[in-house]
Amino acid sequence: MEKLFRAMLQALEAGEDFVLCSIVASSGSTPRGMGAKMAVFSNGATLGTIGGGAVEYESIRLAMKALKEKSTFTMGFNLAPNQTADIGMICGGQVTVYFQYFAGESPDAIEILKYIVTLFDRDVNTWLITHITEGGVKQIGIYEEGKELMFTAGISEEEIKPLLKSCGMLRKGEPAYYVEPLTQAGMVYVFGGGHVSQELVPVITHIGFRTVVYDDREAFANPKLFPQAFNTVVGSFKNISEHIKLTKNDYAVIMTRGHQADYEVLEQALRTEACYIGVIGSRQKIAITTKRLLEAGISEEECKRIYTPIGLPIKGETPAEIAISIAGELILHRAEMRETSYSK
Repeated sequence: MEKLFRAMLQALEAGEDFVLCSIVASSGSTPRGMGAKMAVFSNGATLGTIGGGAVEYESIRLAMKALKEKSTFTMGFNLAPNQTADIGMICGGQVTVYFQYFAGESPDAIEILKYIVTLFDRDVNTWLITHITEGGVKQIGIYEEGKELMFTAGISEEEIKPLLKSCGMLRKGEPAYYVEPLTQAGMVYVFGGGHVSQELVPVITHIGFRTVVYDDREAFANPKLFPQAFNTVVGSFKNISEHIKLTKNDYAVIMTRGHQADYEVLEQALRTEACYIGVIGSRQKIAITTKRLLEAGISEEECKRIYTPIGLPIKGETPAEIAISIAGELILHRAEMRETSYSK
């Protein structure tokens, strides 16, 4: 998403028109296609995807037509069973694609895109709001948690709040809105920069987690070793609060080079509001660790917060396989947390 928005801003600043294709509604066995985006540029280049296959092929053709006509519109597609797999559905279904024309050097579009790209470097929950009318897009705005609506004069916050979900939401009628998550608050703090961490950080960064690698060895908390990480921190495992603060939006992934350091970080993490605390290791190791935690005054209820053995049970053995299992568990936790938080 970040790469897409940065490319869109760069195109506008260079005076290049483009069309943003977004799946705003889908039906079938699952709604995984909703929120998918693809930009189509005047030279025929594309960035992003709305699922591939026939829908994407036809959407590129329609986007080039929209560029020529400088038009904005929606188009519905009725999918045959062999087409629906492309966007994450089976057994037939429908998908609605929104084609949004952007004119190069548009000051309003440049202003909001400049603001959007700054959000990817901030620790905040935000949603992108598109106000749709029969004639096309009336407004594009942002809802930032803890702040008022931005770039959305005339839109009622009460109308928007029920649409702040973990996936894109289309409200039909008048006014019609499409509201989708843009950024999510929170960091994944990876304690230990060993082999599994080196496999894990590129994967979870690619799927939208901002990561910080923490190690007491400079060679293993090094931006050259973790170029994808948001930050690397060198510090003692005995007192992590000297360097970082775990909040209710943060994840702690604990896999240092030794059991003692794992325990030290775990005990400290359990005294914070971190939303996820996972520890690598066997059940025998965790049983011993739990006993030590109880002796240190950590309650049984708090110990239940620990995800261990860390990762989904896919029987992974290599560092790369273990990293995939951890990434899967983080994805699941993020989705469940979003649903719990945003449904209130």
